[in-house]
Amino acid sequence: MSAPVRDPVPTSPGVPDGGGRRRGFGRPTRVVRALGGRVSLRLDVRTLAVCAALALVGLALGVVALTTGDYPLSVPQVLDALVGAADGPVRLVVVEWRLPRALLALVLGAALGTSGAIFQSITRNPLGSPDVIGFSTGAYTGALVVILVVGGGYAGVAAGALVGGVLTAAAVYLLAYRRGVQGFRLVVVGIAVSAMLASVNQWLVVTADLESAMAAAVWGAGSLNGATWAQAAPASVLAVLLVLPLAWLAPRMALLELGDDAAAALGLRTERVRLALVVVGVALTALATAAAGPIAFVALAAPQLARRLTGAPGVRLLPAAVMGAVLLAASDLVAQRAFAPTHLPVGVVTVSLGGVYLVWLLVREARK
Repeated sequence: MSAPVRDPVPTSPGVPDGGGRRRGFGRPTRVVRALGGRVSLRLDVRTLAVCAALALVGLALGVVALTTGDYPLSVPQVLDALVGAADGPVRLVVVEWRLPRALLALVLGAALGTSGAIFQSITRNPLGSPDVIGFSTGAYTGALVVILVVGGGYAGVAAGALVGGVLTAAAVYLLAYRRGVQGFRLVVVGIAVSAMLASVNQWLVVTADLESAMAAAVWGAGSLNGATWAQAAPASVLAVLLVLPLAWLAPRMALLELGDDAAAALGLRTERVRLALVVVGVALTALATAAAGPIAFVALAAPQLARRLTGAPGVRLLPAAVMGAVLLAASDLVAQRAFAPTHLPVGVVTVSLGGVYLVWLLVREARK
């Protein structure tokens, strides 16, 4: 592999945004080439800087989560426990109790942010997130069927969430299809399907026995309370496996943002790529739902907040993933400490903050 080569022209041309202005004009970029120049990648300097800063914030939030609680610890104690130099209660508290929750918050936040970026790119609409267009609700329905009707452990709930999310996505996709899928139609159909599935979910909870209904209701609030390695380890592995196809899909996703006609003229099989992106996005949403229940608004807010920080002309996967991790980790800290010693479900915090963001977003879009 050859050494990276820097582009002698460190600017990008920019692309027009919805208001006719050119966003990203003159942005510093670098080109990295490998394998004798056969592989090249253009890197946006500002985007990389924002991602690095957000990653540091996420790491700091993780450290804070490991040090705070009913049994406060210092940073050196946490580091000793992580490297195996601490024994007894310190290692138990850090490695067995707090670390799975902190890791799960970062991983699931990144998964939701990535999923939100995929669907907002496909629909070319800031409201096109999986929790708005029904995919999260469908995953919740599938998980509820397993919990309340079939019965099963974590693996069964995860499978049910995945099946429910995929079936919902297929229904929304087919109902919205008319010589292709248009973003606005997909959002409207998804909202309608989400409303119907929400009614089904309520019916499942109401008709279940009291103990099962209470457990399903607590889980349905979206909670990381009581997270263990039995959840964190498989969720982390599955998240990595689901993200791998995006290395191939991400450049094609950017071409889709040009419009189907332009993308097809460049040789892209638009429907196949869009379908592959939908499958990956639904799987990421189902993963988060199976691990912690439906967590709203992270997928909606993370891509747009990351876009404003990076100044990019469209939503991008990596900034959205890091922003999602930061949002969920920060929300979980609030859920743990706001009413300590009582721990709130993290979904309560994300809904409270996300509702304010949604109102602001709707007002902003209406003014446009």
